[in-house]
Amino acid sequence: MLRKKWLPLVVTLFFILSVFLTSCSSKTQTQTPQTSEETNKTPTASVQDSDNWTKAKDTSKIPEASKSRTDTIIIGLHEPKGVFNPLYAETSYDMYVNSAMFDSLLDVDFDGTYIPSLAKSWDVDKDSNTMTFHLRDDVKFSDGTPLTAKDVEFSYYVLADPTYDGPISLAAAGIKGFKEYNEGNADKIEGIKVIDDHTIQIQLEKVLGTSLSDLNIPVIPQHYYGKDFAKGKLDGVKALEEKPLGSGPYVFEKFVPGQEVDLVANENYWKGTPKIKHLIYKTTTDETAVQMLQTGETDYETSNISAKKDNVELLESLGFVDYSLLPTNGYGYIAFNHKLPKFQDVRVRKALAYGLNRKAIVDAVYQGLAEVRDVPQSKVSWAYPDESQIIHYDYNPEKAKQLLDEAGWKVGPDGYRYKDGKKFTIHFLASSPNPVNDALVPMAVENYKELGIEFVAEPLEFNAIIDKVNKGDFEMYFMAWGLTPEPDPYTIFFSKGSQNRIGYANPKVDELILKGREETDINKRKEIYHELYKVLNDDLPYIFMYQRNDLNAKNARVVGFQISSFRDFTYSLYQAEILQY
Repeated sequence: MLRKKWLPLVVTLFFILSVFLTSCSSKTQTQTPQTSEETNKTPTASVQDSDNWTKAKDTSKIPEASKSRTDTIIIGLHEPKGVFNPLYAETSYDMYVNSAMFDSLLDVDFDGTYIPSLAKSWDVDKDSNTMTFHLRDDVKFSDGTPLTAKDVEFSYYVLADPTYDGPISLAAAGIKGFKEYNEGNADKIEGIKVIDDHTIQIQLEKVLGTSLSDLNIPVIPQHYYGKDFAKGKLDGVKALEEKPLGSGPYVFEKFVPGQEVDLVANENYWKGTPKIKHLIYKTTTDETAVQMLQTGETDYETSNISAKKDNVELLESLGFVDYSLLPTNGYGYIAFNHKLPKFQDVRVRKALAYGLNRKAIVDAVYQGLAEVRDVPQSKVSWAYPDESQIIHYDYNPEKAKQLLDEAGWKVGPDGYRYKDGKKFTIHFLASSPNPVNDALVPMAVENYKELGIEFVAEPLEFNAIIDKVNKGDFEMYFMAWGLTPEPDPYTIFFSKGSQNRIGYANPKVDELILKGREETDINKRKEIYHELYKVLNDDLPYIFMYQRNDLNAKNARVVGFQISSFRDFTYSLYQAEILQY
């Protein structure tokens, strides 16, 4: 695993001891007026924010509505779908909620490397192809039940079940006996062995460069989710999606769809009871996020304020807001349904990429705080390729027309293109409200009409689009991937990947993905991924759109959030606190 050189973020502890000497005389004690400098002093925090926050300039403007909440933090979030089980959640918004309630074997450090969590340490034995995780002995689930290796084993068995239909692909890990169990030829997974209450050993067919990432899973309690569990029967596990129970810093209280998710501090949390008792995820949108932060209805916004200059200036003007701009470990994309004949011709996919003015769209939305990308990777990744080695699909309508002609799509008397008597029409699922789609749709209508293509947008709520995509009921849509530190794209682009909803298949891509997974030397892996990106860049499973920045914004009264491109705010929830101004 790559260990990047990283300047550690200093966690500064301030201990201020104020000693007031008072007179012993019988005279009435008077209070000395405070200077304006003393009035604006920041209250003491036990854990400071990371140094990538731009701090508020005038905390006197903190809204009274937020000051009245002394034990509650409200985080604005796009509406969760309500899948509160970390083994099944697919949207980032559900994952944010799950991260507050469940822990994984390992955590991610500021530089994207893995660090201990539920597993305090791990051993890799390449000779025997085993990985052994040594669990902490002080972890309890929120109901007080100790977490043991049996819970880790159970979580692996759920993921290995023949009926499991979530996004995590445990098959890719190559656990010995997994295939036999998954295909119904065995009752146990040979390679999973509980050594004792706090040790679990995983034997692999081969230790891979991705093995640590593959085996790092969220852990759910067997005593709760496994009551009705049997091989091929996961109904009992899925039935508890809105009644979650985990070992994370917060405990589920209630979910009001379209409004909020209420959580309360887990008194049994192994890192210590969170300092803020109540956590509420309140539904906001791109249109309401800044307003709700401004009025004090929310304390933190992470997903609904676009990282553009206008928004940064607006947040600065509020005075009481801290904000952080970090390069996103992810990318935006427009997906094709590769099961449709018109998108199976790479010349058509390339024409649609050349024929769309992506830069104009990205600049309109992000005002210089995002860059067009031509590969499915972020520049923060060690695997990002040399830009000079890839094709750049800069706006070129003439080239797009040429490719469409070559693909047999000819312009008819009405100005639209036809092939085999069928008009070239694109039905596009557009999540609304969404600032990218607000810019993308009119540009696509105009650009594609010039090519002779009819572009029809169907506005839908985000979760409704997720449902249609999962059913394969789509032609094109815009979304974005948030990536893990591990650059392996197995679940997305491998022909049988668990998140390959678009039906993409390319034997060369499959070959390179498997080759990249098997290699353990980081420099050799980098070469393989660079070759893989060249193939994906030329074959275009998506129209790659951009890499943006993440704009996190918070009321200065909440502190302790230590974030990076690889660590979101959920890692800091247990240590966050509210300052009393």
